[in-house]
Amino acid sequence: MPVTDAADWQPDPKHPRRRPPWIRVKAPSGDTYENVRGLMRSKALHTVCEEAQCPNLGECWGAGTATFLMMGDTCTRSCGFCDIKTGRPSPLDWAEPNRIAQSVRAMNLQHVVITSVNRDDRPDGGAPLFAMVIRRIRQLQPGCSIEVLIPDFKGSEVALKIVMDAQPEILNHNVETVKRLFKKVQPQDNWEWAMATLSNAKKMDPLVLTKSGIMLGLGETFDEVVETMQALADINVDILTLGQYLQPSNKHLPIERYYTLEEFEELRRIGLEMGFKWVESGPLVRSSYHADQQVRALSKLNFIQLHSEREAPSGD
Repeated sequence: MPVTDAADWQPDPKHPRRRPPWIRVKAPSGDTYENVRGLMRSKALHTVCEEAQCPNLGECWGAGTATFLMMGDTCTRSCGFCDIKTGRPSPLDWAEPNRIAQSVRAMNLQHVVITSVNRDDRPDGGAPLFAMVIRRIRQLQPGCSIEVLIPDFKGSEVALKIVMDAQPEILNHNVETVKRLFKKVQPQDNWEWAMATLSNAKKMDPLVLTKSGIMLGLGETFDEVVETMQALADINVDILTLGQYLQPSNKHLPIERYYTLEEFEELRRIGLEMGFKWVESGPLVRSSYHADQQVRALSKLNFIQLHSEREAPSGD
C-alpha cells in the first residue's frame, strides 16, 4: 500500500492510540488459537506472545505456533518498551524445560522459539535451562528446529557457552535500538554486552545462525538505523528483523514516529546489500515472526541433524 500522506499519521500526544492504516491486526480467534491457549494453561507455561502483547499473537497461535517464555513472568530489568512486569522473580522451575518439550510434541511443532525474562539474580542468567530445553525438545520431538532468544547474560562467555554447547539452530539476541538510545531504552543493559553476545556466539559455533532485531520509532534517525545494521553485519549476524515500536501503555516510552512501508522496504534492501542472509522488515515484524521459514532456508545445522537422524540405525 503506497503511502503518500505519512506526515498525517505521525504520533499525536492527544490521541496516543491512533495508528496509521498500515498498522492493523485482527483480534485472535479460532479453534487452533483456543487449543494453543488451553495447552499453555494446562502446562502452566508462559508465552512472550501474551506477556509482551505481540501484535502477531492471533496469526501465530492460529497457525499453531508460539514463542515460549521461560523462567517465570517477572523480569529483573525494566526496559522502557517492554510490557513484561518487573520485580523479584520466583525460584527457577527445573521441570519447566520438560513441560515445554511435552507441549512442543503435543503441538507437533517443526520449529519452536524459546525465550526468557532476564534473570540477573543468578550468575549464569538461567543459561542451563536454555540448554536443558533444547536437549529435551530434541529427545521428544526429533526434527524440530530450535531458536533461542536469549538475554545478554551480562556479557558472560561462560553462560553463553552453556547455551551454545546445546547447538540451537538459531541464536537470537536483540539489540533493540541504536547505540545512542541504548541506555534510555534499556537502562540496565549494555551495548557492549549485546554485541559481545552475538559475536561470541558466532565464534563458538559458526554453524549456528545468529540473529538480532531493531525496533523503529523510538527517536533514532534513519541513518542511525543503517549504522546499527552495519555494526551487526560487521560481526556476521545472519538474520535481521526490523519492526515498528508500538507503545504498550502510557507508562512506556512514547512513539516518536511511524515508519512507512516504503521505508521498511528500503531498509530491507539495504540490509540484503550489507550481506545479511535474511531481512524481515515491516511494521508488525517481531523477533520470531516467520522464524520457521528462516531456519528452513538457511540452517546448515538443521540439515545435518535431520540427515543424522534419518541415517541413524533404528533400535529394537
